[in-house]
Amino acid sequence: MTRLLALFLALIALTLPARAADDISAASRSVVRVVTVAMVDGEVVGFGHGSGIAISPTRIVTNAHVVESAARYPDNVALGVVPSEGQKSYGAKLIAIDTARDLALIEITGTRLPAAAVYSGPLDSGADVVALGYPGNVDLATARSSSDYITPRTPTRSEGNLSNTQSVDGVAMLVHTAKISRGNSGGPLVDGCGRVVGINSAITRADDGDSPFAFAISARELSRFLSDAGQQYGSIGTPCLSLAEADARDRAAIEADARAAAEANAGKEAAARLDRELKEARAEEDALAARENRIALAGVIFVVGALAAGAGLMFYGQQNMRKAKIAGGAGGVLIVLAAILFVTRPDARAEIAAETQAPASEAAPKLAEGNLLCMIRQDRSRITVSETTDVPIKIGENGCVNDKTQYTEGADGNWQRILVPNDEATVTVASIDPAGRDYRVDRYLLDAETMAKAREIRAGVTVKSCTADQSQIAALAVQQDAIRSALPASPNERLVYQCQKAAAGAATASAVKPAAAP
Repeated sequence: MTRLLALFLALIALTLPARAADDISAASRSVVRVVTVAMVDGEVVGFGHGSGIAISPTRIVTNAHVVESAARYPDNVALGVVPSEGQKSYGAKLIAIDTARDLALIEITGTRLPAAAVYSGPLDSGADVVALGYPGNVDLATARSSSDYITPRTPTRSEGNLSNTQSVDGVAMLVHTAKISRGNSGGPLVDGCGRVVGINSAITRADDGDSPFAFAISARELSRFLSDAGQQYGSIGTPCLSLAEADARDRAAIEADARAAAEANAGKEAAARLDRELKEARAEEDALAARENRIALAGVIFVVGALAAGAGLMFYGQQNMRKAKIAGGAGGVLIVLAAILFVTRPDARAEIAAETQAPASEAAPKLAEGNLLCMIRQDRSRITVSETTDVPIKIGENGCVNDKTQYTEGADGNWQRILVPNDEATVTVASIDPAGRDYRVDRYLLDAETMAKAREIRAGVTVKSCTADQSQIAALAVQQDAIRSALPASPNERLVYQCQKAAAGAATASAVKPAAAP
């Protein structure tokens, strides 16, 4: 049965070619087109559009000037949002607007969008940036009817560099060279990891051959606006690293840990070696003393036996047969006993080896059980969108984690669970090494098509809680291998935690905050 399941899941996985993880494409999932439609007496009299970025699953940031008509004429101007994926558009309502900063917050119902993260760290001049949105000149070149403007479509991306930060009317603006045009307003400016560093707002004129520059409202102003509006959002301050750079740092950190552990153990090993040598010396002395005592005892008994035998001969010469037999018999027994004691004297080398032999080590369990507290290792991680709070983990029998999630042993020897949620476009691969030292979370930020395929594979086996049924565990392992084969070669984010033993009550029911168990 398990083989048939493996074949079926493999066939599904083959229909989905693995793609390279792309942080900009992942950020594009959060980009929307914001549409305003002015109506008078039931007839459309005006149409406008810009771009926006989802800051939560239902709330979107855009420019104030994009939705200004809806704010000014709420009874006559309808507000809509067109996601970059899916089949339809959605109505929206205005939540907050700040004309001074040129920012607005709108809300949609009926769907949930992948939320982007805001980068809160420093951004150096010359840094690579990417503008995402729906430029009007591209629309003019591709649109064939008005319905094209409300049909989901992947946003246009353009690359450039950050020039500097300038204050414009008291608002911190990023000056950059990524090409934008009308329609990009309200769309995000992101770094190489897809985190929002600004909201595109304006462009310079390119008169008489002047080079164009673009202006984006800085993440600092965006954060203040969202705080004023009472809107929660994801914020990441770690620098952007490529996965190759993160892997190199990970290897360097592992090597540094190994060197530090070797240095820390050097003194312990020296002390252990000295203790072993002292034990060997004491064992040698004790073994030699025991050997000499046995030989001496054998010698004394032999002498007594010889004397007894001699007495027996004397009694025999005196014709005292009774005493001769007693003395001769006793002497013979003592001589034999002395011979036995001498032959069975202790071997000093064997005694020393037995005394100093190290106890045999017990075999390590397949997966260490107990309560762990796992803390992020930023020097071994690539953090792009997730929070990195400490993670408590409780490992039970047969790979049961936190009393609810069943893990299985992977091909690499680590225990893993692949989480494919229904309400988030992210696949999470959580894994623990058998010793319980490292907890690793790989996150794949996927497009709608890839997520649909992953959910299709997941539907083949349903293990919603821990189980002792080995056939179910085996089927789950086959399913997870099939899901992994359908994922891109590399994740968008990799979080590495270092774990240590924790108190018995420290673990909670959720080991992976960003993704729920299927």
